[in-house]
Amino acid sequence: MKKRKLTDSNLLLIITIAVFLAMYIGAIAFLGGGFTKPQSFCNILNENAALIIISCGMSLVMMTGGIDISVGAVVSLVCMCCAVNLDFHGGNVFTSILIALGIGTLFGLVQGFLIAYLEVQPFIVTLAGMFFARGMTTIVNSTQFNVENEQFRALKNARILLPGIGSYNKNGNFIQAYIEIGVVIALITVAVLFVLLRWVRLGRGFYAVGGNSQSANMLGINVKRTKFFAYLICGFLAGIGGFVYFLHVGSGSPSHASGAEMNAIASSIIGGTMLTGGSGNIIGTLFGVMSLSTIKNIVSSLGLDDAWWTNITVASMICLFIVIQSVVLSRKNKAK
Repeated sequence: MKKRKLTDSNLLLIITIAVFLAMYIGAIAFLGGGFTKPQSFCNILNENAALIIISCGMSLVMMTGGIDISVGAVVSLVCMCCAVNLDFHGGNVFTSILIALGIGTLFGLVQGFLIAYLEVQPFIVTLAGMFFARGMTTIVNSTQFNVENEQFRALKNARILLPGIGSYNKNGNFIQAYIEIGVVIALITVAVLFVLLRWVRLGRGFYAVGGNSQSANMLGINVKRTKFFAYLICGFLAGIGGFVYFLHVGSGSPSHASGAEMNAIASSIIGGTMLTGGSGNIIGTLFGVMSLSTIKNIVSSLGLDDAWWTNITVASMICLFIVIQSVVLSRKNKAK
């Protein structure tokens, strides 16, 4: 029996998981405190469920060799439109979900068409999309406010208890760990995209187009349509991520999800998605988000609360993974 060769995507995934485990185990060993509680791990997922979803969309377009810097602004627009719909126009959770999916899909359609079929540079198109979404958010409502809709508040405050998992407080009472509804949506998204990329022709086409679009075309892959679907799915996921973010914060604000697009790009890179396209793993993106959150928590636990310490640490981490990717890429070129 032939041994299966270790692919670049799998190698980068192993490195990402190993780095995350090393960081988290190191935090437990040397910092202790909250890191030892199961709820602390669950909170990484609770606080980053929306980022996981939009990072998955970002990974798809990066696999094709593209980029989408509008996702954070789309999340903000979704939050504001859903908040206004619920509190000022008598809407309900169902109509809010439709609004979120509609906004995300519309951005994906327009940007995907401009990039794939009119061949406009992805950075320019999504930069325009970012400015448009931020501007529209302010037009919809320019102030921050909390949503008071009872149906929505009940959904926001819903918790999924994890049986047998938790910790004891100072009084000796067992506190059960929980996750929010958004975490379930995020994990389902990861699972669906994992199947798409591994076993569906469209998903495998993303890798082929990102690796070499001319070769993909010769193999019978419709390059333009594949790129279009990558941006369409990314926009759709930005809509879902926007609603999950809204479900977590429970408010509308023009400043919501500021910098989320950069966190999504960073998470994708840390997760093993190459900037050059053609390589990546959606499970790696999940661990990329968790690694990014963990390093921020470690910096905060060390008492370095100033924003620049977090930025410097994240920048160093991104540089580390870019170097790792370069080494893997050079190994691939030598093999050729």
